[in-house]
Parts: sequence; structure tokens; C-alpha cells
Amino acid sequence: MSLNRREFLHVMSMAAAAGMLPSMASAMSGGADKAAAAKASAEMYKRPLKGKVRLLHVTDIHGQLKPIYFREPNVNLGIGPAFGKLPHVVGENLLKELNIKPNTPEAHAFTYIDFQKAAEQYGKVGGFAHLKTALDMLRTAAGGRQNTVLMDGGDLWHGSGVALWTRGQCMVEASNLLGLDILTGHWEFTYKQEEVLKNLGLFKGEFLAQNIRVKEDSLFGDAYREMVEKNNGIGLFNEDEARAFKPYTVKVINGERVAIIGQAFPRTANANPQENFPDWSFGLRVDDLKDTVAKIQETEKVAAIVMISHNGMDVDIKMAGQVPGIDAIFGGHTHDGMPSTINIKRPDGGTCYVTNAGSNGKFIGVMDLDIQDGKLKGVDYTLLPVFSNILAADPEMQKYIDQLEKTVYDDKVVESRNPEFAVNKSRLGKTYGEILSEELAVAEDVLYRRGNFMGTWDQIIVNALREEYKTQIALSAGVRWGTSILAGETITMERVLDETSMTYGETYKTEMTGAQIKDMMEAVCENIFQKDPYLQSGGDMVRIGGLDYACEPNAEMGARISNIRLDDGTPVKAEEKYTVAGWAQVETTGPGRPIWDVVADYLRRNKANMKLKKVNHPKLIGVKDNPGLTDYAGELA
Repeated sequence: MSLNRREFLHVMSMAAAAGMLPSMASAMSGGADKAAAAKASAEMYKRPLKGKVRLLHVTDIHGQLKPIYFREPNVNLGIGPAFGKLPHVVGENLLKELNIKPNTPEAHAFTYIDFQKAAEQYGKVGGFAHLKTALDMLRTAAGGRQNTVLMDGGDLWHGSGVALWTRGQCMVEASNLLGLDILTGHWEFTYKQEEVLKNLGLFKGEFLAQNIRVKEDSLFGDAYREMVEKNNGIGLFNEDEARAFKPYTVKVINGERVAIIGQAFPRTANANPQENFPDWSFGLRVDDLKDTVAKIQETEKVAAIVMISHNGMDVDIKMAGQVPGIDAIFGGHTHDGMPSTINIKRPDGGTCYVTNAGSNGKFIGVMDLDIQDGKLKGVDYTLLPVFSNILAADPEMQKYIDQLEKTVYDDKVVESRNPEFAVNKSRLGKTYGEILSEELAVAEDVLYRRGNFMGTWDQIIVNALREEYKTQIALSAGVRWGTSILAGETITMERVLDETSMTYGETYKTEMTGAQIKDMMEAVCENIFQKDPYLQSGGDMVRIGGLDYACEPNAEMGARISNIRLDDGTPVKAEEKYTVAGWAQVETTGPGRPIWDVVADYLRRNKANMKLKKVNHPKLIGVKDNPGLTDYAGELA
């Protein structure tokens, strides 16, 4: 049973009764009475163990070592069987669904509502030094680290400038300081295979992925085996089963045996460049998962079986109803900050508790297992927001982060697949901190990305591409990662890299016919709004600048996109060609310089006029009453 909302509000009510709630908000924003208020509000992290085992969960941190702002979406549509069901409920609809009071810290944590005002009041979230403090408080409250396990659902090594420049290594080192026990992956695989194996060799925890296989040709060749041997055997866990990595582990926690299965992102080979992982294949592998669970039940004598997953929440929900024996799924990929579990009936009659812990270090999922006589009797779950201003920075972690910023950018850095842009010569000799702190412009709008369609940060990116290449249209990938910026806040190079840093960030210019543009848009829509979660590839709608269109998410494939027009209202014709700029090509390497430099130069040139004149929000058809949509800035029909 999920008790987080009631208990969170209980903490808030105690603070209010003591006259501390206003000062708590002041503390979060760095105001007066900070010490007293912080002490009261930090009680939420001193959560007593309710059971015998505490499982701690973070996911989709995306390279964020320092506190950030992050706006939750106001568009997260549930289509077909997902209509009106968590996680596809946003804003006021979510507050009503979970009986959360407006204008509270919890309302700010889980929704976008009054984001600017609330963020100014409650401050930033996440940050590894503050996250470490919260985790240590939760471990202490459980009786010590030996009664807990910390799991990460992937997308840890990627998503910031320092992560890119160190090829993920800085995040491995930081996660070791954090005390991370278990990891699975997705964007981790967008580094080169050998870089992945090297990083896993440095990782002090266990990497789990039951659904990754070594391709047959690679098993019979010498090159892959030599790479594995060079990395002390990492990358070939079981040759007979062609398993690249360990599928599960059994942890003895407070005297109880708990099995943890890893599930990496199954669509990695569809969504990311296969050239970076030519020897590995991915997939859902539901039947293999069933076999793995059955093997655990037969041989391991465990009290509970849980899965750390990067499937995405809709996929996890479907999988929970198909696979017997899994007691809980700790999900990632879709960045859903869900304050309650979704309880799914398994084929064997049991219950699987499906969770998701948001992104960017903003939340910690806490699940206590009530185990009696070697059997799971129930769970207690909460999702705790990590409010940085009420948590002291862990000294050791803060020292590591500060030292990292003193690292000098040198010619060993690899920013791009294109050798011409692998090293940015203008950055040579500067420290990471000097590069990242460069002030480029001041935001005049709240800048965010999350949502099924368009974000204001995305609009800046497509505007920059159009200006760079003088094109009619620009395309930007519908990825979910990227931090937020408040109106009036300085946009630094660090924030630009939060939105754009990836190992295939090269830009390009091309021509496309109107028919090709529509086909591309229809294909992306099918990935998002396909009613069967197993056929979704993840991500959100491609962001499109210079183009307006209508989208009907509930329509069938090929019939969702209509009324495509250029910004000036000119209809896009199927047979005509149009100039298009973009970035992040999966199948090929773009010839242009990395997107972060394109965006940075755009901001430098336009810093005196940053107010967005237009955001290309599409017209949405047939979703007016969808609870996954509120305060939509575009047209509804």
C-alpha cells in the first residue's frame, strides 16, 4: 500500500502546527530562519524502516551533479488503454487524483503548476552532494546501510558537459561515492563499447541487464573476445547464453535474501547509433525474463524478486501483468515522478508494485519490504523530493564536484564523432568550471523541455539551427532529458550542454519533400501514440521549428498529422522540396559542428532580444478532455 502522500502531508502539518511552514518555504529559497525551518522539513528524510528491507531508487540522473530546476510536463497524453491512468495525468488533474493540496512543496515537486513562482520559493532540487545527505539519512533511519540497497535505473552517465568530456567516467566515480549498489542502462551505451566496459570496471556496484546479448558473429570472432579480456572479462557474463552482462543478483539485506533483475532499455538499437555498440543486441525478451524469474524461484530461496528497469513506465505496467513472480518494478526512461505505486495483478495472482522515480536526481524512491518468515507480506512506498536548500551538502561529494570543475579541458576530450570537431580548440587550457560558467544570455521565458510536443528550450534550439543554416525548417530530437531555467535567470554554457550534450550531437542541413516530412512526423507519432506499449520506441514528438501542423493522437498510423504549414502560413506541398536543418543523426554522422556550439553562438548573438516570439506548438485534435493535458499553449480542437 502506498502511504507517501498521507505521511508527507503529516510532516507538513506538524511543521504548520509548530508555526514553521512559512519559514520552511523561506529556507528552501534561502531566506530567514533557514536553520530552524530546514531542521523541521528535513524530517521527511528521517523515515523509520517499516519492515526488514529498504530499497532505495534513483533514475535518469543524466549527468547532473549539481542542484538544478526541473519543470514537470503539462502534456503527457495517455492513449487507448492508458487514457486517464498514471503516469498520464498532469497538473491539477494529478493533484486531484492523489489528493495533494495546491501551493505545497509536494504540489511543486510533482507538477508544473506556477513553476516560476514555486521554484523561486522552494529552490533547486537534486545535486549529488545533497542527494548523498538524503540517502545517508534514509540509510541511518533504516538501521544502517546493511539494511538497504541503492539502485539506479540508468541514464546516469550522460546528459551534461562534464559527463560528455569524461566519457561518463565522472559519473561512475560520483556514483561510487554515493554508494550505488545496482545499475542498469540506456544512454550509457551511447559511449563506445570499450568505454562502457572500462567504466563498468571502475564501478564498485553491479551492472545488471538480463535482456542484452552478444551477437553471434561477435562471439565467433576474435575482436570482441580481445576487448573483453582487456577489460578483465567484463562484457561476456555467460558465453553459452550469449549474455553480455549479469542478469540478476541476490542481495542479503538485514538477513533476508532479495533478488534484483536488471532490464536495460530494450529499444537502444532503434533509438541510438548502433556503431557505438556493434556487438550487442537489445530487446524486451519477455520469455527470457519469465525463465529468469522461474530460475530464481527454484534455486535462490529469496523472500522477494524485484526488477530495476529502463523500459519506460507503460512497458513496465504491461510487463508486470505478464510475468509471474516479480514483486516490484523500479522503472526509468520516461522520467515520471510518481508519488504512488501502480499495483498490477500478476498472472500468478500476486501483486507487482510498479514505480518510477522521475529524473535529474530530483527524487528518491523508498520502498520498505515487510518480510515475515522469509516471505513478502507487503510494501510501504514513498517518493521523496530532494529539496537541495534544506539538505546540507555532503562534504566528500562536494569536494569531488568542486575538484572536477578544476579539471583542464585538453586534447584527449572527444566531443564529436566528426574528427574536425572532436576537440574544441577554443576550450583548450580552460578548466571545466571556466567553460561551463560562461554567461551567454538571460532567459526572458521559463525554458523547459518535458512534454509530448514542444518545449521553450526546444524552440531556442530549432531557432538556432534555422539561423545557422538559413533553412525553412529545423528538427530537434524529442528527448526527455534537459534541465529547466527560470525567467530572468542567466543562461550559462552549462545549461546549454544540459539540453544538448551527447556523443552524436553533430548538426546538418538537407532537403526534404513535403511528403517525406509528413512521413517522418507520422513515424514519430506512431512511436509515441501506438496503443501497445511494447511497440513504442520511447521519447516524445520530434521538435519542429518553422512549421505548424495539426496532430490527432488517437487516430491510426498515417492519419495523425495534417494541415502542415510553414511559419508564414504557406501550406507544405507533398512534391515540393524544403530546406531542413537538424542534429543527432543516428544512422550517419552530420558534417556540421556540434549543436551546443550552434546554440551557444545563437544566444551570444541574440542576447539582447531573448523573448520568444513564437513557439511551434501543434494544434491538437481530440484530446481536450484528456487528463494528461492542461494549460496547453497551442490550439485545441
